[in-house]
Amino acid sequence: MPPIVLSVAGFDPSSGAGVTADLKTIAAHGGYGVGCITALTVQSTQGVSRVEPVSGSTVTETLEKLAADVEIAAVRVGMLGSAEVALAVAAWLASQKQRNVVVDPIIRASSGEFLLEPAGLEVLTKRMFPLTAVVTPNWAEAAMLTRGEVRNLTEAAGAAEALQQMGARNVLITGGHSEQNTDLLRLESGETHQIPGRKVASKATHGTGCALATAIACNLANGMDVLGAAKAAKEYVRQAIEAAYPIGKGSGPMNHLYKLKD
Repeated sequence: MPPIVLSVAGFDPSSGAGVTADLKTIAAHGGYGVGCITALTVQSTQGVSRVEPVSGSTVTETLEKLAADVEIAAVRVGMLGSAEVALAVAAWLASQKQRNVVVDPIIRASSGEFLLEPAGLEVLTKRMFPLTAVVTPNWAEAAMLTRGEVRNLTEAAGAAEALQQMGARNVLITGGHSEQNTDLLRLESGETHQIPGRKVASKATHGTGCALATAIACNLANGMDVLGAAKAAKEYVRQAIEAAYPIGKGSGPMNHLYKLKD
């Protein structure tokens, strides 16, 4: 029986990010994916033009219906879209006591569109972070969450510690947008690890943060520890970018199912 992994995220019509991309990532890791859509977006590989959040009550009903039917091994929380939805998800997580929760705090699209208002950010930090196994912001998101600056690994380490003080157990600050492409993982023990990567010259980078967080959730569901899960997820994303083929006129998706060609 494959582990069942839940994606709580938005719907991206281009399937490069959000729930539909997460389902591909889960399948690639041998799991069975189920989903709860938090928001509809009008977007393509060229960017986001509109976000329409789902009602908090619909999100609550969806999550409760799924949890009553299947045993969920891990959860990936992505774009929430509104404070109302964030509250609904946080309340459900609190009622479930899920162990393998990975929160990818999606605040702003790469095209510049804000995807979560300030009230939603407060729910993230005060209500949701204490319920998570791993939080996975990139440099820009970590800076917004801590109201500081993250321009190098030293500042990333400081931001990770600050996020733990907000309640997060383990923090992975992703460095894929930097020249070094090195992620910074701070474990709940206080131990810090740098996870180096290799830059891939590609336009297929849409949804890489979603794929990384979902891969970590899958790896935790499969029994890996946090460090092993983060390392394996980073390698999965690299290979999926390398195996990508051109989709759309903008920043295209990775090839989440690259292993199928073998």
